[in-house]
Amino acid sequence: MKKLWNQYSYAITLIILSCLFAFIFSFQHHTNEQDQFVKVTISEGDTLWGISNQYAKLHSFSNEEFVSWVKKHNENINDQIFPGEEIIIPINRIDSSLTTELASAPGE
Repeated sequence: MKKLWNQYSYAITLIILSCLFAFIFSFQHHTNEQDQFVKVTISEGDTLWGISNQYAKLHSFSNEEFVSWVKKHNENINDQIFPGEEIIIPINRIDSSLTTELASAPGE
């Protein structure tokens, strides 16, 4: 084993460091590109479709995809939403004028 280490120590060290850096950079890239989430409180007359349109510049989903995502990632959300409920919605970037509370999606 010592002979193997002496003969290939540079290669082994290079491979280990390469794997370590690849892991670190992929993790950092993933968190930067990962969607962020905003907690929205439902008001009277709000619909998921309307919320999708309201935040359209902040997400990259179609209205159908947005509604499906919200239903999947929020508990007890089906076809109806009610005033006072809080839901989590995905956004790709944060608008500086956005004053809602940031949160992470439940279960992720």
